Amino acid sequence: MRIIFMGTPDFAVPVLQSLINSRHEVVAVVTQPDRPKGRGKNMQFSPVKECALAHNIPVMQPVNVSVPEVIDELRAYEPELIVVVAFGQFVTKKIREMPKYGCINVHASLLPKYRGAGPIQWAVINGEKESGVTTMYMCREIDKGDMLLKDTVTLDPKETGDSLHDKLSMMGGPLLLKTIDQLEDGSAVRIPQCEEESTYAPKLEKTMGNIDWTMDADRIERLVRGLNSWPGTFTKIHGKTVKIWDCDVVCQETLTESQAAATPGTVIVSEKDQLIVKAGNGALSLRMLQPEGKKNMTVDAYLRGYPIAQGELFTQV
Repeated sequence: MRIIFMGTPDFAVPVLQSLINSRHEVVAVVTQPDRPKGRGKNMQFSPVKECALAHNIPVMQPVNVSVPEVIDELRAYEPELIVVVAFGQFVTKKIREMPKYGCINVHASLLPKYRGAGPIQWAVINGEKESGVTTMYMCREIDKGDMLLKDTVTLDPKETGDSLHDKLSMMGGPLLLKTIDQLEDGSAVRIPQCEEESTYAPKLEKTMGNIDWTMDADRIERLVRGLNSWPGTFTKIHGKTVKIWDCDVVCQETLTESQAAATPGTVIVSEKDQLIVKAGNGALSLRMLQPEGKKNMTVDAYLRGYPIAQGELFTQV
């Protein structure tokens, strides 16, 4: 089958690679324009573009994929299917209806739950027990098209946004190839999404990582894992910002009466290898911290270089 692939970030690369390794022909790749990155503002290729060039696949990088001249260029490739994975641009009806088998999206959630730009991280933040990947027909409304196939994974108790991202990115390719087989042999079944079961996963913002210590400890702990590695969670003490990369929940019932009554953000234990901070309900034992301008370090290494006394207060930045 002749396929045009549309995608941009790391997540999309294993799916593209699965197509390249299959019996199908990727006739063109469409990705976002190169972006300046780093202090030098050097133009950087998207991960999908790098993969395509490594396999000598023609690359298109329109600012707007839906303008007439781009649509004409797409049509010239005579695609039988268009596959979209985290592309980052709206795909119009003219494009969706161009190929014989339509336009299929690989989405990183078990639809209709977690439509939107941040399904992976929000599944961790919200304490979901499982997540997965869904293949679906694209439609005018984002992530609302008829579903085709799903694959499910159980979340690890210490799952992070990064670890779940990597798992789901590797699941997308095999599920897509199975979907294409069903499209070709006519066995594919379109399953409308149930609106009553739908949830939304908005785009991540850096401000989300600013820890509010009045939240329950288990909620903060999931936030730390879900926002790992971007944007990360952070707090302030001694006038400096500190990032928190790993922590464990300390249940309210295990705290002494004075510890349980402490103001959220208060350090209730500070010892050689232990730093426990009161939250709204329960507390957090901080495991990995990162001072401003430094690398991640274990709590014992942090306390040797940046002593914190019991009773001191962590605050929002």
